[in-house]
Amino acid sequence: MTIQGKSVYSGVAIGRLAIYRKSENQVKREKIADTAKEVKRFEDAKDTAKQQLAGLYDKALKEVGEVNAAIFEVHQMMLNDLDYIESITNMIEGQQVNAEYAVATTGDTFSEMFAAMDDDYMRERAADVRDVSNRVVSILQGNGGNDLNADEPVILLADDLAPSETVQLDKSKVLSFVTRHGSTNSHTAILARTMNIPALIGVDFPEDVDGKMGIVDGYEGKIIIDPPVSVMEAYQKKKAEDEEKKRLLQELKGKENITKDGTKINLYANIGSVGDVASVLANDAGGIGLFRSEFLYLESRDYPTEEEQFAAYRKVAEAMAGKKVIIRTLDIGADKQVDYFGLDKEDNPAMGYRAIRICLDRREVFKTQLRALYRASYYGTIAIMFPMIISVTEVQTIKKIIEEVKKELDEEKIPYKDVELGIMIETPAAVMMSEELAQEVDFFSVGTNDLTQYTLAIDRQNPKLDNIYDSHHPAILKMLKMIVDNGHKGGCWVGICGELGADTTLTETFLSMGYDELSVSPSMILKVRQEIRSLDLKA
Repeated sequence: MTIQGKSVYSGVAIGRLAIYRKSENQVKREKIADTAKEVKRFEDAKDTAKQQLAGLYDKALKEVGEVNAAIFEVHQMMLNDLDYIESITNMIEGQQVNAEYAVATTGDTFSEMFAAMDDDYMRERAADVRDVSNRVVSILQGNGGNDLNADEPVILLADDLAPSETVQLDKSKVLSFVTRHGSTNSHTAILARTMNIPALIGVDFPEDVDGKMGIVDGYEGKIIIDPPVSVMEAYQKKKAEDEEKKRLLQELKGKENITKDGTKINLYANIGSVGDVASVLANDAGGIGLFRSEFLYLESRDYPTEEEQFAAYRKVAEAMAGKKVIIRTLDIGADKQVDYFGLDKEDNPAMGYRAIRICLDRREVFKTQLRALYRASYYGTIAIMFPMIISVTEVQTIKKIIEEVKKELDEEKIPYKDVELGIMIETPAAVMMSEELAQEVDFFSVGTNDLTQYTLAIDRQNPKLDNIYDSHHPAILKMLKMIVDNGHKGGCWVGICGELGADTTLTETFLSMGYDELSVSPSMILKVRQEIRSLDLKA
């Protein structure tokens, strides 16, 4: 049986299928004579739950970074909530019921209360209360929680996986993720890319496949259940070829990004959060060419403070130990919405109130970020990049605001370094003005995704237009040449940080055009390096 889905990370996995089922705690109401003993049982289970959550927080911190780990701190705080604790103990003492029933009932009550609130953040806490209560009930019932019980590595099938579930999994037991729901940007997809294992979403698998043999084909986005011997042998061969390619790529670590004729290029990584730095270092990137700072805003329920931002930027700068870290200022709007910004609904958000337009309009938000960036610059080699630029005036306004920020820091005697300033070239206007813009900044980084969208007048979120969205369009390639020529003429270095940078069919073209840097996802670094080292531009 073959079921088609959508691939979020390619590769081949062969193994037994295991359906991940969330443990449902069946709770019965029982009459209790010794209520003091029952309250003590609850207190002990609560303490055990807090220890488990602290362990999960530490595990998540290493695997997925501080922002994604924060959920386990929230869960610990809930277990300290006096209303929640009193509600449970009062029920045990007043109604003489067992601790399991009191916890489950209180959990349901609190969860319904949160779900009915107007505030989005509070509504989201409904699932957290249920999660915490289920954990305490599991401990009271002597269950270890819902981890993956497998003796051998398996292909994991699930409806969907929450961050709390993926963190709890024993990663050494997972060959591949296959889910019915989820999106290409879901936590599971990001985790799969980080773990370098194939993953599929949108796979409507039947329930009776548990324990059967399966093959996940991440190249074609399908899963094959109970494959015949001939198919199994063909995929084992393909998997062996993949492993050999990976092994050969590992040998490229520490090698230069240099063509056979001696042309060098910088190869950097794109990241979306502090937790991705481990992957940057593991894949031997020369630096970070795009650090999307908006994750700090997207994962927060209010504007992140200067201190919170400073801590994140400093951590990345220190972890990269002097290698360049290019941080893009806030780029929200369009497909990245944040409730507390209170942005109006727009008919055409891709061309609307977004990115630098918001920053120049809401100066305090922008200055808070710039202060945090300049303060963090003291701890490494940071460069700052501004998105969605369309004019020289915008850049000159940004530079005036930066002077204000530096003056404030000087007055407060806060140390910082002078940093390189750059802009994203992602609008046709910036392309046409690139010679003048180059005289204002130290570098350009081309955002090919948006540049393609705006140049071809094709909404990149619209699946109906996938067949005509052509990032290799001659107009795009002509623009790329114009950008690099004008950038060099004006005295700045030029890189590419859009998806196109990782397209190895164009690596030779980019080098021939004279690009100084390519920034790609960490998992693509060694593949692009391999392509660079195979080229001879003079030939």
